Amino acid sequence: MPVSRDQAADAVGIAHHQAKFHLDRLTAEGLLDTDYARLSGRSGPGAGRTSKLYRRSDQEISVSLPQREYELAGRLMAAAIARSASTGEPVVELLNRAANDYGRAIAAAAAGRPPADPADALAAALRVLRNHGYEPRTSDGSADYEVELVNCPFHALAREQTELACNMNHALITGVAEALAPHGPDAWLEPGSTRCCVVLKRCAAPSPTR
Repeated sequence: MPVSRDQAADAVGIAHHQAKFHLDRLTAEGLLDTDYARLSGRSGPGAGRTSKLYRRSDQEISVSLPQREYELAGRLMAAAIARSASTGEPVVELLNRAANDYGRAIAAAAAGRPPADPADALAAALRVLRNHGYEPRTSDGSADYEVELVNCPFHALAREQTELACNMNHALITGVAEALAPHGPDAWLEPGSTRCCVVLKRCAAPSPTR
């Protein structure tokens, strides 16, 4: 469902000139297409000016190295905005829900047998994230077994709209972890200046039954 820049700005809660900038940039990158129509639904004299409407593009776009997923971000955002425009639900909640569902889906698609333990689940999560451009960097120097993600697939978007992009990203990675329950790793939102905003930690193994 096409939306206007005013509808997008109101749904996300940003200034209209910021919405115009980001929508036009997504259009320039081929992620959105535009049309012009009168929102009143009327035609002829007195029907009002036409408005520029944005909708998800059908064009497929390849990305460069380091891997970026702006097409994915555009698809998730456009779907959330369109659903919000038709249902009235908060668009940010819809965006995070869509990202979480996407994370669950990519983990489920890559899954073989269920993870046997926390270490197995963490390894499975890292395989999924590595295939989607996150470049995991592991370090087992502590009991928590933390994993940093060197690359952020939404880097430019995160620099301009940090809270929006990082919460979307956290929801996506959380979805990957949740798909590997009950041993899935914990996804923590811990922004860093030179890496992705999410850190994975291997979940604690259950205490042995006495």
